Amino acid sequence: MLKTSLLEPSIVDAISAIEAAKDLPARKRTHWSCSLRQICAYLNRPPQTVPARWTALKSPVHLLHAARLGANPKTLANHKANARAALLWFGKENNLPQQGVPLSPAWAALRNQIHDDYRRRKLSGLMRYCSAKAISPRMVNEEYVDAYIQYRAETTALATNSAARRAIAKAWNACAEEIQGWPGRRLIEPPAKALTAVPWESFPEQLRQEIELYLSGLKKIRRRSNGKRIRPCKDSTIATRRRELQAFARMAVRHGHPVETLTSLGVLLTPAVVEQVLNAFWDASQKEEPKVFTIDLAWKLLSVARETQCLDQADLDQLDEIRAAMEDYRRGGLTEKNLKVIRAILTDGVWDEVVQLPRALMPAARLDRHQARVKAAVAAQLAVAIAILTFVPVRVGNLSQIRLDENLIKPAGLEGPYWLVFPHYDVKNRVQLQFELPPSVCEIIDEYIHDYRPELLRGSNEPWLFPGATGNAKRAQVLSLQIKRRIEKVTGLRITVHQFRHAAAAIFLKEHKGEYEVVRQLLGHRNVETTRNFYIGLDMIHANEMFNDIIKKRLGDVLEAAE
Repeated sequence: MLKTSLLEPSIVDAISAIEAAKDLPARKRTHWSCSLRQICAYLNRPPQTVPARWTALKSPVHLLHAARLGANPKTLANHKANARAALLWFGKENNLPQQGVPLSPAWAALRNQIHDDYRRRKLSGLMRYCSAKAISPRMVNEEYVDAYIQYRAETTALATNSAARRAIAKAWNACAEEIQGWPGRRLIEPPAKALTAVPWESFPEQLRQEIELYLSGLKKIRRRSNGKRIRPCKDSTIATRRRELQAFARMAVRHGHPVETLTSLGVLLTPAVVEQVLNAFWDASQKEEPKVFTIDLAWKLLSVARETQCLDQADLDQLDEIRAAMEDYRRGGLTEKNLKVIRAILTDGVWDEVVQLPRALMPAARLDRHQARVKAAVAAQLAVAIAILTFVPVRVGNLSQIRLDENLIKPAGLEGPYWLVFPHYDVKNRVQLQFELPPSVCEIIDEYIHDYRPELLRGSNEPWLFPGATGNAKRAQVLSLQIKRRIEKVTGLRITVHQFRHAAAAIFLKEHKGEYEVVRQLLGHRNVETTRNFYIGLDMIHANEMFNDIIKKRLGDVLEAAE
């Protein structure tokens, strides 16, 4: 893929202008130039490829974190401030627009006629791109808009999805209708998903009733074909299944099946309809392989058909063949999002910062205890939560619901260690969990319970370890978000509570390669195959480490022989 050439001045041009500016103090010229070079180094981008415009750099620079760069926080803040000041000066000194390259006369004339600020903002980038490329207003077509969107994706942090494309097209078309002299060619407006969705009430009543009857059955104990009992589904699971069935029905309508013809589940789940709609979901993803959603949907539809008995055996067999064909595309292992976190934590020193974070939070809580009691209590609460997660990678639903003397206990008495236990019926996959906590974590928990937790109880006498604002347990989403934000603020690492489980598996397997059974017990999986399917991809990372060690040893032997 060819490297995109900048259509506007780069950081190299800005540095040259700053160093040549005799009206700037020598010290400022030095600091600004140094900071611009350092920011490019932090971004790992050559200065000649970075636009000399603060609006283009603001978002990526904001994401830079001192902990991940090995920089002093104050030094990084100074570099950010200097870079901003330098680029704003460069733009004004050279009479450059803040939003990009100057407009050509033809484009400037059109822009001056746009009185709606929203439309002007949406079309500004396209106008500047066309000005730089010598594309006149009357030449603009879908091909040029596609090229602009691609350039925008490669050189800015602005959105480039269908919603952004739709906003540009709508602004263009509105101007074409209202402004004299505007090119008459209209741009295609990608449809908004909400506008293309058929209202669920428009579907035949019998179909809707059959789906609701099936969903209500999920609340009861059922049996598989082999006689094994299936426990009732959670409300959240049932709500998800309802959305999936509705999405499937709407996609069927979009691909040639009129609403009025989908009279029942038996019609909706006909193998020909299922195959066509699954392929439509696949095509919509614009990927070489179907998404996990599409693969999962195939077996879910088969399950619906079996449980409702809305199809005969021949049709069920065809649905099973469709499911099997989709399963061929299922890839085991972690998603790219989770692998990104794993690569970070397997890098020397990164996970150490997370593990040591509770020890940093507790002293800060002690300093604020008398002046800002709630703030101190929340800091201590997060210290306890992170300390537990680093040793006991439980799900956030269990973490937020910990009860004193029920889940968090001292079986050996007051002087003994804490144990964290969850009965099987409180765990997602019905596996009992029990962990002995190390002394370092026990000390933090004791301090939190005695000195900080009372401040968060707000008069309640409930035994929650992590009480919320209403006297009940703190909501899982709130606790998870607070933990995520505190870790990112201090360490720069973006990790969710659930990703602590992946971190635990990766760290353990790095030291004990291939011991999936132990990881299964640590994470509370029912089946070791579940563990293996999730984390077998880490074997490649470990194999690479082992191979690197071999090559480094050989390289060392060669260097030693040469000496």
